[in-house]
Amino acid sequence: MKHFIFLFVGIILFSVTVLGQSKSKNTRNGTPGKIQYGTASYYADKFNGRKTSNGEIFSQKKLTGAHNRLPLGTWVKVTNLKNRRSVVVKINDRLHHRNRRLIDLSKTAAQKLDYISQGLTKVKVEVLGKNPLPVAVK
Repeated sequence: MKHFIFLFVGIILFSVTVLGQSKSKNTRNGTPGKIQYGTASYYADKFNGRKTSNGEIFSQKKLTGAHNRLPLGTWVKVTNLKNRRSVVVKINDRLHHRNRRLIDLSKTAAQKLDYISQGLTKVKVEVLGKNPLPVAVK
């Protein structure tokens, strides 16, 4: 009986560990179709003209974003969950490692999603891949 309990607990712990790892792998890669939910913010003006993680010069006028887990150069469709507006942006930068937000967008992207006055909003991020797909954006 004692061995059965240890075996049962071991199976449960193994299952939780394996399921947790496969879930995190799915949300960390740049595979098209992967969807993530979280909070979006937008860049402060002081970052305009500075280099991004991929070496580009940041511009508030471009449709770009920062994400900590997706590969640089990945295109994503970001949808504001409060008003259903969407925009397609290229990931070209990283957030600060302690930042718990999902994505940080350029001011132009934030304006298209209509959350400038709030500063933050809940979003859905859908990975499109390295080449932007023709997506109808509202």
